[in-house]
Amino acid sequence: MSTDTLDPEEDPFDRIVDAPFDEAISERYLVYALSTITARSLPDLRDGLKPVHRRLLWAMRLLKLDPSQGYKKCARVVGDVIGKYHPHGDQSVYDAMVRLAQPFAMRYPLVDGQGNFGNVDGDNAAAMRYTEARLTQAALDLMDGLGEGTVDFRPTYNGEEEEPEIFPGLFPNLLANGAAGIAVGMATSIPPHNVAEIVDAATHLIDTPKAEEADLMQFVKGPDFPTGGLLVDPADAIAHAYATGKGSFRVRARWHQEDLGRGAWEAVVTEIPYQVQKGKLIEQIAGLIADRKLPILADIRDESDEEIRIVLEPKNRTIDPDVLMDSLFRLTDLETRFSLNLNVLDANRTPRVMSLKEVLKEWLDHQFIVLVRRSEYRLGKIDDRVELLDGYIIAFLNLDRIIEIIRYEDEPKAVMMAEFELNDRQAEAILNMRLRNLRKLEEMELKQEREDLLAERADLDALINSKARQKTRMKKDLAALRERYGPDTDLGRRRTSLEEAAPPKEIPLEAMIEREPITVVMSQRGWIRAMKGHVDEDGLTKLKYKEGDGPRFAFAAQTTDKLLLAADDGRIYTLGADNLPSARGFGEPVRSMVDVEEGAEIAGLVKVGEGGKLLLASSAGKGFVASAEEIVSTTRKGKQVVNVKGGAKLRVVRQIPANADHVATIGENRKLLIFALDTLPEMARGQGIMLQKYKDGGLSDALAFRLEEGLSWAMGGDTGRTRTETELAEWVQNRGTAGRMPPRGFPQDNRFD
Repeated sequence: MSTDTLDPEEDPFDRIVDAPFDEAISERYLVYALSTITARSLPDLRDGLKPVHRRLLWAMRLLKLDPSQGYKKCARVVGDVIGKYHPHGDQSVYDAMVRLAQPFAMRYPLVDGQGNFGNVDGDNAAAMRYTEARLTQAALDLMDGLGEGTVDFRPTYNGEEEEPEIFPGLFPNLLANGAAGIAVGMATSIPPHNVAEIVDAATHLIDTPKAEEADLMQFVKGPDFPTGGLLVDPADAIAHAYATGKGSFRVRARWHQEDLGRGAWEAVVTEIPYQVQKGKLIEQIAGLIADRKLPILADIRDESDEEIRIVLEPKNRTIDPDVLMDSLFRLTDLETRFSLNLNVLDANRTPRVMSLKEVLKEWLDHQFIVLVRRSEYRLGKIDDRVELLDGYIIAFLNLDRIIEIIRYEDEPKAVMMAEFELNDRQAEAILNMRLRNLRKLEEMELKQEREDLLAERADLDALINSKARQKTRMKKDLAALRERYGPDTDLGRRRTSLEEAAPPKEIPLEAMIEREPITVVMSQRGWIRAMKGHVDEDGLTKLKYKEGDGPRFAFAAQTTDKLLLAADDGRIYTLGADNLPSARGFGEPVRSMVDVEEGAEIAGLVKVGEGGKLLLASSAGKGFVASAEEIVSTTRKGKQVVNVKGGAKLRVVRQIPANADHVATIGENRKLLIFALDTLPEMARGQGIMLQKYKDGGLSDALAFRLEEGLSWAMGGDTGRTRTETELAEWVQNRGTAGRMPPRGFPQDNRFD
């Protein structure tokens, strides 16, 4: 649409410009994208600030909120900012101000806040009408030189005020405090660093402009987060990230072990990773305990005051502290990754991803420009003052005549200018001179001041015209800055330690759970429990069951075992033996632990052995071999393993002994068949293949065994005796055949147990 001034009576449709839709959209979107990148989301390399932060500090400077002055309400500051410089929402501006004041968010806070500015737990700051603020020394160092012609000023959005385009101070804010932002199609993420290390690297770069990235890594060890912690990446990974401008850093919490006596101990976390909220971290760890995902951790307590103190109590004293902490590093935000993306606006307001060396070099180039501009500004001030001093000295040398001219001439200014060759400015200054300054001492002081100014001017001329002098002066200024933020000061000492460590390992369940013997018992109605120790037959017979219920499965296991519960619809579920209820009562319904489909019945319960195999078979006579470890599931819904069709049910779920070489099947028609185990396929899911052929009925039971050891079955009755048949040659046939009647005495229920 045309932007020309149009006649208000003109038809608005006459102003419509025909243009391709995609072209119009792309033009407008490009304008929006550039505005977001350059005026909102990416920091400027030279002062490390986004416009909102720069305007906040500028407004506070104009309000004279120096560290030596009193505080003022944040609402006053925010009002000035949005009214004069930044016409956006007051809450967004206040949020930016709050972050500048948070010592756990900023390595070197630029705002000194008084009141509730939030905390590391994640609590929000109080409303701006309740909080007060002033500038910090770091903010003053960042703005140092603003009134000395060092940077350009531009009109504000409404043209009523002026604001600096950039801050000239020597404080290296971009790397010192870091930055984060998401623009359109690009983002930035810069961690905080230690000022002393940055100054050392910059000084080295001044002396050695061709220094390699590796040389700078002798000084910049890595990020220095305000919340401390441990940087556990290897040195070469850190160096590669800084050389390319992209990468990430692995940060861990700092912890130590406290001895409680008699072998008992607890782990105490004293520092957490940067930008991790303590409250959410504790909730995260507490959730692991409640969900029994970390059985080796018994409790967590927050004993923090001004210092962080998170106490982690292990399940028992025999647990390895390193195993516990490795598990927490892997499962929680006690270890995080902080990304590095050195994408910043350079001196030409162009977004670029830079290496550490490029950032330091361009920052130093800016500082040299500031140094020269400040010197030139000072030269102008000296010349102005010397010009006035020359006029004052002439007046003192001709004081009587000057007084006479002023006393008797109608136009004393013109007469003085003509008689003593003064310019207008000098003559005006003489006329405005106070009588009390007309003394001999003042003349001597003026001459001395002139000499000092001329000497200073000579030094400034030499500085402006000599690159070597500029480098010397820059190193001197950097040394003074380093002394203020040096490692021997509370603010400047390094907080994040460098301790290379391997990534947290996947801790096996056996290492996380105390291994104890148990006996797993499950009733006919599906009530499951675990008895301590391996209980014999006598102990099992003493167990009590609900009325109408009785025993079904019972076997020895360890608390570290996983159990496979099979339903007759072919779905198999996984239970942790350590999560089973105790045997003090009747136990708990197994259906409350896993989501067994309605109408499905329990077909089997076995434990997962290392490298163990299972024989799975349906009532249709089809089956296969499955690896127990492959069919373990991690959800309550389990895993469909055996596909049953046409009304068939999963009938057999048995462990295969390690030395087994044959399979025995018995049908409902009381036909026994024995065939080689290696004729069965191993599968993770499916129907399987035909084990035994039936004219009527289906499979009753199946068993894997070693042929030379024979086939055993219970004799029946209360004798408890078993019979073993070793002469089985007549029943050994090809898989899929009908089989023959079993030996005399085989159980009438057609079951092997």
